[in-house]
Amino acid sequence: MIRLGVLDFDTSHCVEFTKRLNQIDGTPKEQFVEGAVVVVGCPGESKLSAERIEGFTATMKKFGVPLVEKPADMLGKVDGMLIEAVDGTVHLERAKPFLEAGIPCFIDKPFTCSVADAKAILALSEKHKAPVFSSSSLRYAPEVVEFAADPKPGKLVGCAVHGPAPLSLVPERNAGLYHYGIHAVEILYTLMGPGCDRVSCVSEKGVDAVTGHWKDGRVATLRGIREGQSGYGFTAFSEKGVRPVAVSTTVIYRELLKQVVAFFKTGKPPVDPATTLEIMAFIEAANKSGANHGAGETVKV
Repeated sequence: MIRLGVLDFDTSHCVEFTKRLNQIDGTPKEQFVEGAVVVVGCPGESKLSAERIEGFTATMKKFGVPLVEKPADMLGKVDGMLIEAVDGTVHLERAKPFLEAGIPCFIDKPFTCSVADAKAILALSEKHKAPVFSSSSLRYAPEVVEFAADPKPGKLVGCAVHGPAPLSLVPERNAGLYHYGIHAVEILYTLMGPGCDRVSCVSEKGVDAVTGHWKDGRVATLRGIREGQSGYGFTAFSEKGVRPVAVSTTVIYRELLKQVVAFFKTGKPPVDPATTLEIMAFIEAANKSGANHGAGETVKV
């Protein structure tokens, strides 16, 4: 059984992941994930959602998870780490000591909030032979996975993805689409794959509307919703048809955790780190464009 540590309790993911991995009573059995167990946690600190830590700490104690005061106290007790800080700007700092110790890390969304930090994490991963994996749970929503694997529509020539994109209450942390729009961006990349070379973004109070241009000539759009009815979905434009698809969130944590457990077993991230790096560059460029009246920006990795 793989022993996992959880760092930072300022997100519900610390509780939701532990419910499924540790098979906590009261959790529907169909949500359980085998192969790993959370054996230790550290509540940590937060400059974005500190008010959430106390409640989630109480719940983790109720689950019977041993807690430590300092992240370093988990070294030697785990086979892998779940870096759960809701604030992506601290992920490099939080993951660094574990990567330096050769411990593989799942780094929750957003992987980072800059290309520079993403490159630094990947460099540490390579240097210390400690693999890293990052993903939104929406990447593994069954509707997204099934469409991406279905050959019947033919080649995907473009898509229009939509999803909620509320902004961080602390603008310098999880800026723009890094905060919650990351989920829709991950759906976009699951469908389109890497290869976006430039973006433009119209950013208004109620929406971020992003257009991405891929190197092979395909074009896709993303609508990050902050006003009006929200929800996840996409319209796929394929060689053999146009298909609207609604995306459910019912089993996304379970499906993500299956991939997380497989990652810790094999040491192979299900998402190529180069793709994760490009996603960070896509958001960085979209944020810059949105702050500059929709001017085109190069996706620089």
